[in-house]
Amino acid sequence: MIPVRDISRPKCLSNEVSGLGEIMPMRKSGLTNKKMERLVGEITRTYEGDIGINFIDATNLPVRDKILEVLDLLTELLFPGYTGKRTVTKSNINFVVIDILCHIYTELSGQIERAFKYRCRMEKCDTGDCRAMAEDATEHLLTQLPKVREMLKGDVAAAFDGDPAAKSYEEIVISYPCIIAIATYRIAHELYIKDVPLIPRIMTECAHARTGIDIHPGAKIGRNFFIDHGTGVVIGETTIIGDNVKIYQGTTLGALSFPKDERGKIIKGGKRHPTIEDNVTIYAEATILGDVVIGKGAVIGGNVWLKESVPAGVTVTTPGADLVYVKNKKQKENK
Repeated sequence: MIPVRDISRPKCLSNEVSGLGEIMPMRKSGLTNKKMERLVGEITRTYEGDIGINFIDATNLPVRDKILEVLDLLTELLFPGYTGKRTVTKSNINFVVIDILCHIYTELSGQIERAFKYRCRMEKCDTGDCRAMAEDATEHLLTQLPKVREMLKGDVAAAFDGDPAAKSYEEIVISYPCIIAIATYRIAHELYIKDVPLIPRIMTECAHARTGIDIHPGAKIGRNFFIDHGTGVVIGETTIIGDNVKIYQGTTLGALSFPKDERGKIIKGGKRHPTIEDNVTIYAEATILGDVVIGKGAVIGGNVWLKESVPAGVTVTTPGADLVYVKNKKQKENK
């Protein structure tokens, strides 16, 4: 006969109740009631004054999972039917769009309001207009969706034209990580320019985690943008990218070390990332740092490290490596 386990409470717990109001482990070599109470005290003391990493009594913080649900809905509007979550036909498209728009407006405006209230709490602001600002930012994003969709059509076309391996637009939309990253950026950027706290970064960092492509929502990116392969690409907050730009994996459009004030604190703000003009190609693992300009039609070769501007129409490469060919041992023995 198979013995029946007692699953009424964890095996390690005794019947003694501690001052914490919970049944505590009482094993001789484990956490006793006294040890547990001391540990709780040590942990909770670390919460004092740390507003940056605590979420205690922070009921006005936006909810990450809710924002990502909204992001999924926005993606369905931009690429109708591609997620497969809704059956989209010519006859029902209007109903699908209005249903998604209503869900987005309700959920996103609520989350944006939380984000504005968070900032008010941090900055001790009492204007009381967070709801109106949230509704305005949400309306702005929704009214920009036709423009965003037209931009994404150009991005998909650039990927198709720039990648000989691409067989169709559908393949690009469904499978290419750059489209996820660029679409998310274009959504988040509209909220960024409305000065919405937290939420734009939550969106783009979600895309970063999924794709390995890190685009700050503050960057300004033109039409027909293509990131080939994509893994390890970094595009900083004040980067400006023109039209018809193509970059490859591992490219960094970053900033130099921040200057510090007389008290040793970092001075933030200002233009600190590159400007990439129209029709530029940047090959794999290139690093371009600081407020420099890469002129129209320039080509930046792989593994190039740049901290200065490049004129239009110039190709920049590193000196060729000295290659050494050595026959392996087995090949020598076989001769």
